[in-house]
Amino acid sequence: MSEHTSAEARQADGHDPWQLNWRDVATEAAPWLQSLCALANGTLGVRAGAEEVLTDSPRVFLAGVWERTPIRYHERFPGFARHTETRLPVADATAIRVELGSAVLGEDGCRCLSETHTLDLRAGCYRRSALWQTAAGARIEIHAERLVPLDGRAALALRYRIRSLDYSGSLAVESGIRPAVAAALQGDDPRIGAVLEGGLQWVGGAARPELAWYAQRTTHSGIAVVCVQRQHWSEAGLCEAADHGDAGVAQRVGTQLSPGQEVVLEKYIAYACSPADTTPDQPALRARAEQDSAALAAAGFDRLCEQQRAWLESFWATLDLHIPGQIEIERALRFGLFHVQQAVARDGSGSAAAKGLSGEGYEGHFFWDAEVFMLPALVLVAPQLARGMLVYRYRTLDRARAHARELDHGEGALYAWRTISGAECSAYFPGGSAQYHINADIAWAIRLYVDASGDEEFMRDAGAEMLLETARIWMQIGHFSARRGGAFCIHEVTGPDEYSALVDNNHYTNRMAQQHLRDAAAVAEWMAARYPQAWVTLRQRIGLREQEPRQWRRAADAMHLPVDAALGIYPQDDGFLDRPRLPDELRGDDDGPLLLRLHPLTIYRHQVCKQADTVLALVLAGAEVDAELKRRTLEYYEQVTVHDSTLSASSFAVLAAMVGQTAKAERYLMDSLRVDLDDLHGNTAHGVHLAAMAGSWLALSRGFAGLRVEHDAIAFAPRCPEHWRGYRFGVQWRGAHLLVTVDRDGVLYQLHAEARAPLRLRHCGELLRIEPGASARRPLAAAPAFAAAASVAVLPVAMGCMAVVFDLDGVLADTASLHLAAWRELADELGVPFDAALAERLKGVDRRGSLELVLGARAHEFSEERKQALAERKNQRYIQRIEQLGSEALLPGAHATLVAARAAGLKLALASASRNAPQLLHRLGIAEYFDFIADPVRAGAAKPSPAIFLAAAAGLGLAPRTCIGIEDSAAGIAAIRAAGMRSVGIGSAAVLGAADVVFESLTDFDLESVLARRWPASGRTHAAQQQPRHTGNPRVEDL
Repeated sequence: MSEHTSAEARQADGHDPWQLNWRDVATEAAPWLQSLCALANGTLGVRAGAEEVLTDSPRVFLAGVWERTPIRYHERFPGFARHTETRLPVADATAIRVELGSAVLGEDGCRCLSETHTLDLRAGCYRRSALWQTAAGARIEIHAERLVPLDGRAALALRYRIRSLDYSGSLAVESGIRPAVAAALQGDDPRIGAVLEGGLQWVGGAARPELAWYAQRTTHSGIAVVCVQRQHWSEAGLCEAADHGDAGVAQRVGTQLSPGQEVVLEKYIAYACSPADTTPDQPALRARAEQDSAALAAAGFDRLCEQQRAWLESFWATLDLHIPGQIEIERALRFGLFHVQQAVARDGSGSAAAKGLSGEGYEGHFFWDAEVFMLPALVLVAPQLARGMLVYRYRTLDRARAHARELDHGEGALYAWRTISGAECSAYFPGGSAQYHINADIAWAIRLYVDASGDEEFMRDAGAEMLLETARIWMQIGHFSARRGGAFCIHEVTGPDEYSALVDNNHYTNRMAQQHLRDAAAVAEWMAARYPQAWVTLRQRIGLREQEPRQWRRAADAMHLPVDAALGIYPQDDGFLDRPRLPDELRGDDDGPLLLRLHPLTIYRHQVCKQADTVLALVLAGAEVDAELKRRTLEYYEQVTVHDSTLSASSFAVLAAMVGQTAKAERYLMDSLRVDLDDLHGNTAHGVHLAAMAGSWLALSRGFAGLRVEHDAIAFAPRCPEHWRGYRFGVQWRGAHLLVTVDRDGVLYQLHAEARAPLRLRHCGELLRIEPGASARRPLAAAPAFAAAASVAVLPVAMGCMAVVFDLDGVLADTASLHLAAWRELADELGVPFDAALAERLKGVDRRGSLELVLGARAHEFSEERKQALAERKNQRYIQRIEQLGSEALLPGAHATLVAARAAGLKLALASASRNAPQLLHRLGIAEYFDFIADPVRAGAAKPSPAIFLAAAAGLGLAPRTCIGIEDSAAGIAAIRAAGMRSVGIGSAAVLGAADVVFESLTDFDLESVLARRWPASGRTHAAQQQPRHTGNPRVEDL
């Protein structure tokens, strides 16, 4: 923590949850405070500070003003980024020179005796009060207040009061526009400063009594910018103009000042800029800025304050945040969301830069954190701002297509890792362009926004095209690996953890790509059904082939997401767990980020994480992963993560809360919450950390409240930190306002009376329907019951068992009855008999084989084409039935068995004859338990052939003898035995007598006894090797 963030300096008044106050902050800390109290609206950003004091740090940023600089390489290769873009500080119109006779405030001989700064979150303004003393001992008070209108205008209004305590004499005030202080050049810290060629050049300027203007133009990007100011002076007297050429312009007023007298200057400032790479119309730009400044002046400062407060009243009313007894946390959360909302462009012209418009850090670039952190924080509070962020991405889609071609992709779109205009600006491709997950991040944000807002028009007109074009990239950088049993693998990528670069099968990338591919395929189906004409137009425009969505589903279902058998966690990538951990002597102790102390290769060779990677994947797309696996994964990566990124702590907070570790979650929340307020990373002077601010809010809403956005409902699983009395917040769900109030005894959901329709809400899995004006109270989420099977965890390796391969129908879920009902309907239509004996014979048989059995003696009467049509008809009826399924269709004991197997560190695979198995697993809520799903089509022969079980073992990368197969049919048991696996039957011993052991149901299944059982050393390959069979739990003497 920096010295300037002491409790005294940080908070002069700790009782108002809407204001942050600082008193007498040290001079060297001024840039830190300038960032904290910066005001912005997504178009214009103005850092705080004393108007009467010259500063050596930039003050004003305009989102649309940036310079293009060539990136110079000693060795350049195809596809390397050619230019970077740097947002430039623009002319500063906050400057005010105060002359008291011959004394000038802020210059030699004048001292500031005291100073207070206030950021008012309710009013949306920054206030400053200062007491000055001249060399002669006269004292003057300055009271300044400013605001940047949140409607998105590139404008600033400033009221500046000068009050004499004991000074008598002349007063001259010069209100000027000064050229910007140049942005810091990059040194040893790549996070700060820029490598810049060119910059802003003076074009012209003039001052008149009624206004002043100053114009500049960038050297390479061709952007012109004009600043215009008007002022209102409370005293009578002549206003003089001062034109200093390229050094600035000013308007000068004067009067006599006596003790107790106060004079007021109001400044109304507007900026206008041209698009990049155009021929600017300077007179038109100036006219636009003059018009905007005139509108501000006509409204007047008080009216502008009223409008600002009204905008924020709506924002805060939706949020309705309150944490009883935790005023510091409540205020810090509100402070963070204030900065996040003011960083986003209101018109879709930009997204949210890593440091917003509060400083020059990261050159003003947009990164992935805009979609993964900032947008989720806004989507349920200010959805119009979230929409604008995605509109920007759509406007730069053609740039993303061009970037894909630069990286040798023949079709599709790849968004730039860091950018302003949409062009790639990363000079270090292992940590930049290799982060392909940005495509999935944007796709995830699109689906989140549309699900939360119900904005189908956006999906139809923009979102679908982005989803489809970006999804195409995965099929070009991934492949179905024969060595991994057909698993879909993605190579040479970098995940969020930039301390591991160019890896294979980064877990975050694979998991998010899986979600992306599924969403893209689903949206393709939705568009075709709901907007057929728009779908045809879109397909033709992007050249989408009919088979692509099917390929996406197949890749998603086969995505390689292994669980390490020894540790029972998700490995971050294929090689991560094989590397040694970083030695303590290299890791250091609070010596700053590793990237500033160690060569990248040294970092890459070790098992060390810069930030949440696998942990974040489980937060964003791990809804179906069981809590025990999440807990193990969290606790492992805690040991190897150094949190050198401010994005990290909040993700650990969310996952800790999700697995019931609320005390740990609270500690991580505090780390994220105080990043800027306590300057924990020592670089807040260059701008605030918006992702940490947004992440802190997500730690409360996603973490403690368990908030999830689902396709058809909003979901919660709330918990309360041990030392909190409770908390309250509101969300906007598809136009309706929902208030969530949590206390030690439970949670209360209240739907605003003005809601247009009932709200569907899931509380801990229970579906609620809340009517407008009504409420529902429920108990808090129960802490996860983790499997207490420490002894089991060591058994698999000791006993040579590494995996369990499950059948689906009749073992995990009661879907066999749905198959039978569909077959029975078809048989009735065809007039062929269907009885219980036939139903038993259909178990474990694939679709085409089942059709032959149903047709029986009449099979020869049907042509091949007719048979295909009949099989498809049956399948459509089956699909209609499974679309109604949920977790309630799981058979008793199924979920507990999966949890126990995971707790034991076993890999899991599915060997089902059903081609709909991947869809079924998702409907049942158990897809994430499985490391591999064998494809019955690729396997070829149906059970009792061992092909599908052999494919499952290959997909897991294991020998069949190390696997246990679980089946409910005689054909399935025969297939397991023929594959050389150990066999477990579920059902009737009379039917499944060939199995090594039989249980009536998974409720009776005892994993520990099965793992400890003495199996034949060579596995089972021939019926002659059969041992005595048993039903129920094996007896002790059989173990």
